[in-house]
Amino acid sequence: MRKIPLLATLALAASLVAAPAQAVESYPFQNPGLPLEQRVSDLLGRLTLDEKLSLLHQSQPAIPRLGIGYHKNGTEALHGVAWSNHLNDNWNQKFASGTVFPQAIGLASTWDPALIKKVGSAVGDEARGYNTVDPVLWGLQVWAPVVDLLRDPRAGRNEEGYSEDPLLTGAISTAYGKGLQGDDPFYLKTAPVLKHFMAYNNENNRGVTSSNLTPKLKHEYYEPAFKAAISADAATGVMASYNLVNGRPNHVNPDLNTAVRSWTDKTLYNPSDAWGPHALTDQEYYYDTKPEAFAAVLKAGLDSYTIDGSDIGPMVTNLKAALDQGRITVADVDKAVHSVLSIRTRLGHFDPDGGPYKKISASAINSQANQRLNRETAAKAAVLLKNSGVLPLAKPKSAAVVGPLSAKLYRDWYSGEMPYKVTPLDGIKERVGTVSAGEGLERIALKHLDSGKYITATGTGPDNNAALTDTAPTAASQWDLTDWTGGVSTLRNAGNGRLLGGDWRSLDTDDAEPDGWYVSQQFALDKQADGSYLIKYAGYETVESWFGLPDAYVGVTDGTLGLVPKAQAARFAKEVVSDGIAEAAAQAAKSEVAVVVVGSNPFVAGREFHDRENLRLGDGQRRLIEAVRKANPRTVVVLETSYPVVVDAPNLLWTTHAGAETGHAVADVLFGDVNPGGRLTQTWPATDDLPSILNYDLTKTGMTYLYGKDKPLYAFGHGLSYTSFGYQGLQARGDQVSVKVTNTGKARGDEVVQLYTHQRDSRFAQPVKQLRGFQRVTLNPGETRTVSFTLKKSDLAVWDHTRNKWTVENATHDVLVGSASDRIRQSTTMRVSGESIPVRDLTKATRAMDFDDYSGVAFADESKVSGEVVEGSAGDWLAFTRASWGSRLTASVSSVGGGSFEVRRGSATGALLATVQVPATGGIYQYGSAGASVKAGSGDLYVVFKGDLRIKDFALAK
Repeated sequence: MRKIPLLATLALAASLVAAPAQAVESYPFQNPGLPLEQRVSDLLGRLTLDEKLSLLHQSQPAIPRLGIGYHKNGTEALHGVAWSNHLNDNWNQKFASGTVFPQAIGLASTWDPALIKKVGSAVGDEARGYNTVDPVLWGLQVWAPVVDLLRDPRAGRNEEGYSEDPLLTGAISTAYGKGLQGDDPFYLKTAPVLKHFMAYNNENNRGVTSSNLTPKLKHEYYEPAFKAAISADAATGVMASYNLVNGRPNHVNPDLNTAVRSWTDKTLYNPSDAWGPHALTDQEYYYDTKPEAFAAVLKAGLDSYTIDGSDIGPMVTNLKAALDQGRITVADVDKAVHSVLSIRTRLGHFDPDGGPYKKISASAINSQANQRLNRETAAKAAVLLKNSGVLPLAKPKSAAVVGPLSAKLYRDWYSGEMPYKVTPLDGIKERVGTVSAGEGLERIALKHLDSGKYITATGTGPDNNAALTDTAPTAASQWDLTDWTGGVSTLRNAGNGRLLGGDWRSLDTDDAEPDGWYVSQQFALDKQADGSYLIKYAGYETVESWFGLPDAYVGVTDGTLGLVPKAQAARFAKEVVSDGIAEAAAQAAKSEVAVVVVGSNPFVAGREFHDRENLRLGDGQRRLIEAVRKANPRTVVVLETSYPVVVDAPNLLWTTHAGAETGHAVADVLFGDVNPGGRLTQTWPATDDLPSILNYDLTKTGMTYLYGKDKPLYAFGHGLSYTSFGYQGLQARGDQVSVKVTNTGKARGDEVVQLYTHQRDSRFAQPVKQLRGFQRVTLNPGETRTVSFTLKKSDLAVWDHTRNKWTVENATHDVLVGSASDRIRQSTTMRVSGESIPVRDLTKATRAMDFDDYSGVAFADESKVSGEVVEGSAGDWLAFTRASWGSRLTASVSSVGGGSFEVRRGSATGALLATVQVPATGGIYQYGSAGASVKAGSGDLYVVFKGDLRIKDFALAK
């Protein structure tokens, strides 16, 4: 193992960073022997208003008179300690990198909470180690884990989440959070914060798009992922997300107080996301003034403003204005500061000795124990998707190891720099005597058809713009083409090794890798009918700000090469100078086995701010797989991606970007030292022809295994082994489900036993099946073990939107046990005694949001503070099924210009019962009453919109 020593550090600005000398007087808040509430109340009572307000910022200045040191929120710790989003101007020292574990989706692919708790503990140790070096760069409130549900694999931040399933996500996040916090019953090693609350799973226009959530899915699907870790006291708060939910920005979501804080009796400390409070006025235009917006953030349940870097001034100014205007009170400030102080007390900030975790030093960073844990985790996370019998490799004498990821490892935006790198090529070389290697890329030249000249690099500086210079290809005009995913490619210059990038309107080659915030080194080669190519710019800057157009292309203006609108795009010939694909195939033909390592680059084809257009593996990578397979049937494809892709091969091993030990872990699995036991945590669709990414209603889109009925490429929970397992004797008795699992093969291996249920009959739409439990077990050949699960009656509760409560129905449930959601090995049934849902009584006030079905409508905010309504236009409808109603309809409605809606029976085009005229109310948040006479009856009632309006609630009295 390789240990990189931590570099020596310099003194930081004492006025900002160093813990001030403690005042002579000893205060109760510094006494570890006193109860938490007494300590917090004592300190709160000693603070001035200005000091209180300063503590509501991410960057909290020291308070010397009380011996309180500087504190910063927000160390990123998703799969290791990452970069810091606060840099001290007095500090330029470079630190050694810590352990970079597999991406979060890889951690979850282990299906091993005990292991992930160890990973979380290791990351917590390293966070403490960094904090001892520089508390300005690395604070102890860590922003991890991310529990956003992966309901759509096109989402740009897919790798940050764990799973499409709330139970699995909850189990892994609880384990990771427990590890980050440590095992002390009071003190915190670090203070983990769950990201991002909630229903945040698209990046395009993320700050202005609203996730439409039905009450059912909100309670049954989107909330449980957060509730699990909070209720298990495995997290100390949640971070608000950038998106809106049902028309209201999440930074003022009242659920932050009403729901989230109800899940625990512990004090939570909820921060905003970066710039989020400013978005309320500057992007979402939800409020007119900053004081109004900042007050609303505080009252909604956020305790910390992540804005303006380390400058607390704007926040303090706006909160003081909010106080002066009566929008908040000092009591509101005290409530939030209480949350801050509670967590800081548990972090040991006010203890004379810093608490029990203060002793953790920089020696924890990238320790040999953490390196060993990293290798183990990466190997256990790998998923064997297909195997024709080639794997495990039986000590081959020669191997061809090819592909764009064979000799490279990539970090992602939320990981640190790897302290060392063991690539797949490195790992295989340790085991095979003769290894040939290559990237398997085409080296091309791009000839401008009008001038006959080639795109040529002129240097590596930001002003060395590429030009049409060479009349015959030279090293400076040759480019290694990597087709990543989604039709997006990078072009690396053969002469200087740098990537072609779009520098706003010009082109240059000054970047070694696509790893900045604005990833401009992305292009798509669009082949035209005549065989020529347009070169589309696919970088992350908003080209609309340049041209007022959605797209930009490489073109020539006054002889200068740059980016232009499509109408002005130049045409190029793509000339293959050397065929790396053919070379790789030739190497494979001469080798006993071939390993093709392909996949994604975490900075290309989707990332923060950007979703993927499709899930296809790049054309060049697909052709590489096909060519090598044709040359050598004993070919194994190692797929390294952050998300599902549409690709298939007879021998296919998937890993996420798994950190410094990726190569060792891949080799451990390929050669059978580790029997693969990882399982997919996300459905891999067979096609990328998917519903709109903005449609969050799984019951209508059929996304995820819960509601999907199409056959996927690979199912949720899928993963193969080098041995086989048999299942026998499934029993469901009381609240216990048990099954015997036997290793029926010849190798020791891990099986992930998965328990699902399906409710056969229900008043409400039910999932196809739903995960209820899982266990990863290790069995020797011939060994049998009884695997038991606890399945309580309450676990089968559904959200009854007709009465706004959880309920267990009278129903028969299928109890299903297997090795994947599509590979059920044993099944039985279980009769559950519960309620029969009564006929819906619409004579009582009924919220419009509590519909049974809908079409076309949007869900909106009743007011800027709380409540939800249904917003519709002509042709949209709501259905209230299995109901009874009276003859006098009254509804609470709003409409800017007035409108109407119809009441119909049986369907949206069924018998007309009434037409209700809605007068103009003067604004969307101003509600009036509308009514009509309706023929009393029972059955299915439909409300059909005939104009633009909002419906809050209604009743059809007798």
